[in-house]
Formats: sequence, C-alpha cells, structure tokens
Amino acid sequence: MATEIPLVTAVEREWATAPARAADIGRWDVTTDVLIAGYGGAGVCAAIEAAEAGADVLALECTGAGGGTTITSGGQLYIGGGSALQKELGYEDSPEEMLKYLLALCGPAADEEKCRFYCERSPAHYDWLVEHGVPFQAAFFPVELGTIPPGTEGLMYTGSELGYPYREMAKPAPRGHTALHPGNNAGLVLMGRLLEAAEKVGVRVAYEAHAERVVAQADRRVVGMVATIDGETKTIRARRGVILTTGGFIHDRGMLERFAPRLMKCSPPLGNNTEDGSGIRMGMGAGGAAIRMNEGSIVMPYAPPRDLLRGIFFNRRGQRFVAEDLYQYQLGEAVMMREVGVAYLLLDAGIAPENSMGAQVCAEGTLEEIERALGIPETGLVHTVEQYNRFADKGEDPLFHKHPNWIRPLDRLPYQALDLSTDRCAYPTFTLGGLWTKPSGEVLDVEGHPIKGLYAAGRTTSGFPAAGYNSGMAVADCTFFGRIAGRTAAAL
Repeated sequence: MATEIPLVTAVEREWATAPARAADIGRWDVTTDVLIAGYGGAGVCAAIEAAEAGADVLALECTGAGGGTTITSGGQLYIGGGSALQKELGYEDSPEEMLKYLLALCGPAADEEKCRFYCERSPAHYDWLVEHGVPFQAAFFPVELGTIPPGTEGLMYTGSELGYPYREMAKPAPRGHTALHPGNNAGLVLMGRLLEAAEKVGVRVAYEAHAERVVAQADRRVVGMVATIDGETKTIRARRGVILTTGGFIHDRGMLERFAPRLMKCSPPLGNNTEDGSGIRMGMGAGGAAIRMNEGSIVMPYAPPRDLLRGIFFNRRGQRFVAEDLYQYQLGEAVMMREVGVAYLLLDAGIAPENSMGAQVCAEGTLEEIERALGIPETGLVHTVEQYNRFADKGEDPLFHKHPNWIRPLDRLPYQALDLSTDRCAYPTFTLGGLWTKPSGEVLDVEGHPIKGLYAAGRTTSGFPAAGYNSGMAVADCTFFGRIAGRTAAAL
C-alpha cells in the first residue's frame, strides 16, 4: 500500500498539458512498442530494460545527444544493502539497515513502499550496472577527505550516516558508489557506458525531438505521443506504453513560483536547462497526480575541505543551530527554513578558510569584534563559543551531537567568520517533487489508480528521496526506477 501523501488540488491543473485525443489522430506517423520521452539516466535505463525484454523501443531526446543531467553529474549512486563492492572492501550492510536510514532521512512521510523496494534490490542494481559496462574501482575514499573523490575510488560515505541521530537509528555504512573516473564528472563514464549498452540492444533514438503531449483514448489510456522532430509534427503510436523521463522543473520559473518558491532564493539550479517540467505537465494532463512539488534539495556551500567541519555555524543571534557534520542538503534546509537564509561559519586560526563554493571571510579578529562587525547581540557569540569549548575539551557536543572526529576547542586567535548566507554564495538546488508513481513506474491519479499505458521515472517523479537527500540518491533513483518502468511497460 502506498504511503498516504498530500496530493495537488484542482488549482494545479492549470499547469497541465492537455493530451491529444486518440480519436482525432487520422494516422500514426511512427509506431513502436515503448516510447520514452527524455534520454538521460532514467530514459536510457528504461530503454535498455525494455529492449532486453523484447520490445521495440524509441526514445525522444530534445537535445542533440543523450545523457541528460546524469552525464554532467559526479557519477555517484547511492547503493547499499550489501553490494558486491561493499562486501569486497569489507563493509557490512543490509537492506534492513539501509531502509532504516532512508525512512529517517527521506521524510516526512517517506514512501516506505518505494524505499523498501529499492533497498531490497539495491545490490542487484549494482550488479546490473557492472554487467552493462559501468566500472567501479575497489577502493574506499576516507570520510575524513570528503564525499566526492578527486581520484578513482569507488566507495565512500555520501550523507549523514555518521551524523546524529542517524548513526543511532541505523548502522552506518558507506553507500556512495562512484563510477571509475578521476575528478567529479564521472557521470561521463556512467552515461557513456549506458548509452553504449542501449545502442547494442537496438534502442532507436530521435534527437532534436521535442515531446509535446501524450495521446489518450476516451478511457484515459495513453497510447502515444505528439512530438516535433526535425521541425515537423509527428504522431507516434506506443503499443505497450509511454515513459516520461524528462527531468524535474528547476528551470521553469513559473512552476517554481507556483509550487516551490523557496527554491527561487537559491542558485545555481542543478540540472540541464531542459529540466522545465514538461514531463510532469504532460503526466498531469493525462490525469496523473503531482506530489511533493514543494520539495527540493538545497546544498549548503561548504566542505570541502572537510577540515571546515571543525568550525561551528552560527546565526544572526550568535547561536549554533545545527550540527556541522550533517550532509550539506540538511544544512541548506536548516539555513533556508530556520534561519531565513542567513548563516555564518566560525573558524579559528587552526582552520584554513579555504572553500570551494564561493563563501568569503566577512569578519575576523576577536569574538567581540566579529559580533560588532556582523551586528550580533553583545556576548551572543562569546557565550556560544564558551559553551562549545567547555564540552569540546572532552570531545563532546551535548547540544547537537557532532561526531567526536570533528570536535576540538576553537581557541586560537584570530577568529574568522565565513558568510554562508543564501544571497552571498552559491546554494545549488534542484526539485524533488513530481508525478506520483508506484514502484513499478505506473503513474497514479489523485485516487491512487494507475493511468493505463503511462509510466515515469527519475526527477519527473517523486522518487524514494522524496523529501530528503544524500549525494548519489538522484542518480540511483533515476537509473533504478527507469529500469523498472522500462521492464513494466515492455511486459504489457
């Protein structure tokens, strides 16, 4: 049974792209078994699975090449439950422990059915990727160094598994699996190998092809799509099903203003500029429900270097408000939702203020001087640091339970404050809301009934990272549930 979640109201229907009526189609220009709109991570994996199941597959890609947002990513997938790579490197994990973590992180109202489905099949998903040519190096990247390796290590921590309270709710395990490629653009290798695999199994792709609207029968069954290919309008019949994998809506300012206005205060948007919500709107027009449309990932611009975790965050009142060692999504959420976008990071002389995402030193000197420079109430920051240092001497943090690895007194003058406010530095962001789907990939209406012939995956849907995020979850979600949607559509 799907988790009970809030659905959009009729007001949102103004954003839907109405389907074309099958009765009005005089003839079909093209016929295929499975038609896929969007050829990024979700689309290519759907195509491979459908083709391997014996279906004739046609994918439409609005740009001149496949890859979508996934090809520009770090090539990192959140995979666990006891993958072959975890086992080879001596790390124990289980679907049960992974599920505990996901349900704690991806709430409120995490989709337990989707999370459980993924956790149980996560090790097999890793095997599938390897079987289709994606390479992973059997080496661990230490958590002390970061979450995205500059080298080619294949396994690492990528979230808040070691942070509080998660380390007490589920046994921590490294679940970041990064494709073998030096630097932070391993998405090139990941997508390159998957695109090659799709070509080998005979997937047809039409580039510069813009999906305009789905075609539906009177009984609401989706039977095809209207698209613009090479400047000409084409009608495409899909005998078994249509799969929407066009990404989210981070690049559509109108949809952001209507559904997720808080994301408009953050930049840059993460994702190709083709993530304009078109697939979501087509799905809504066909009767699909769009859910959690207000949710998004807001990444705080700090660490690397990891040494910055030894500092402390403080707000306009000079008070700490979150543990510094949580994943950057949770830190971004805390700044945006609790602190109205204003936050600072205090360092002492023992921590270099180097930062990779644009945060600048805005005040330095004694604590009193920093208070005056930033307009902090008198003694607010002084008292915060005094209390922090009193417990840091013992390696403790009773307020926020930062991991002891990152705790030491901040007592070396001069102090420096980095301005991490949302209007002063980059806060990369992308949307998490989308079409409501079953784990099988079927798009559901507002009452939870499947729209026959219509499937979706990736950021076009509300996936298992429904309202919480770790590095690698988006690519894991789109590749895995893309596969499942392709297999389901082909089986009809």
